[in-house]
Amino acid sequence: MSENFFSKAKGQAQHGLAQGKQKVDELQQQRAGNDLLRKLGAAYYAEKHGLGTEQATQGALGALEAHISAHGDGFLQG
Repeated sequence: MSENFFSKAKGQAQHGLAQGKQKVDELQQQRAGNDLLRKLGAAYYAEKHGLGTEQATQGALGALEAHISAHGDGFLQG
């Protein structure tokens, strides 16, 4: 009986760890997406006020689009 209990407890613990890791990964990707979005806004603002370049804005947009392609756009909703 104790082997079955420990086996079941181990399985539940591993499942919990996997869910926790997935949540941490999601939060990290959301933060990265938000940071890229902020950088795009800053590049656009700088460009429009003569302090930045179109190339910098396009580079920031490209980085954001690459992130969205790899991880989705969930960070944009919320």
